Amino acid sequence: MRLGKLITFEGPDGAGKTSVLEAIIPIISQHQKQDIVISREPGGVQISEKIRDIILDIHHTQMDDKTELLLYIAARRQHMVEKVFPALDKGQLVFMDRFIDSSVAYQGFGRGLDVEAINWLNQYATDNRKPDLTFFFDVPSEIGLKRISLSDDREVNRLDLEKLEMHQKVREGYQELAQKESQRIKKIDATKPFEQVIQDVLDILLPYLESNKI
Repeated sequence: MRLGKLITFEGPDGAGKTSVLEAIIPIISQHQKQDIVISREPGGVQISEKIRDIILDIHHTQMDDKTELLLYIAARRQHMVEKVFPALDKGQLVFMDRFIDSSVAYQGFGRGLDVEAINWLNQYATDNRKPDLTFFFDVPSEIGLKRISLSDDREVNRLDLEKLEMHQKVREGYQELAQKESQRIKKIDATKPFEQVIQDVLDILLPYLESNKI
């Protein structure tokens, strides 16, 4: 049995989840004795990062939807085996920027692929390991895309170039997941000021960690 905890940050493009994750880690470190591991999907280890480059390359517009899904799944498996499973086995606290819910939201709802097939692939790639806690940063697609266009720090990738309709479907997918798995997935209003979003996450996360000490 893997002793560590897996906490994931999810949301549509421009929701600010990555910035929030970076902001809370120093705070969480003050409250936790065990080691903290921070990673991302796709990526996190060398092979998975190379797959990430292929997926997000803006020149790969001809990529088939199922090819895209399978590349995400392959990157996920390698990441789990090399980095996430070992960390959890050591009892470490793992924070992930995107995980299995992204595949359901983007390739399932966004691309229209079979959600049941995606769920099976997720289970296969992760040995059926789901997050212990997930934060879903919810923001209207128009706002998220505007944030991306105004950001000088964020590199535009292939998915950012999709039409508004696709991003709206992704958001709807996340919302449906949050309703179905409300015990695991905690919805955060990402339209609020940044400091308030951070506080909303901490109000949930710190009590959770206190009650689930490893």
